Amino acid sequence: MRLTTRTNLALRTLMVCAVNPERIVRKSDVATAINASENHLAQVVNQLGQEGLITTLRGRHGGFSLARPATEISVGGLFRIFEASLPFMDCFTDHNTCPLKGVCRMSGHINRAVEAFYTSLDPVMLSDLVDCNDALDAILALDPSARAVESGLCAKVTEDA
Repeated sequence: MRLTTRTNLALRTLMVCAVNPERIVRKSDVATAINASENHLAQVVNQLGQEGLITTLRGRHGGFSLARPATEISVGGLFRIFEASLPFMDCFTDHNTCPLKGVCRMSGHINRAVEAFYTSLDPVMLSDLVDCNDALDAILALDPSARAVESGLCAKVTEDA
């Protein structure tokens, strides 16, 4: 299984927002931070906004930020948004020309495997990826001096991981 570029960009974009919670981030800043094309990122940001994961602000000082806390954004849910509409194999398309159509039993097994993949990621929250992750902060913090983490909280998060 391979995730699409859009899913990858969506996760990275949300991570930038989570690392910079008190800030409206701009598409250009995110593109630079995650080494992405602004054109691809524009499509992803649009979909994240439509799905209610980010709040966008238009205008000269516009940008976007998380629409809800990182503790409430499931990685499995995010992956479903960006991946679920894409067929895993030809069997799952309307244009299935496979000669085994109707008799092959593999599609049921594949459906269960793909659902197990998403289900295993459902309990992983965006906050699990960014909280107390100093190395990630160093890469994604748009204003490194503004990011301060309580050492007691980080010790707890590290123990739980």
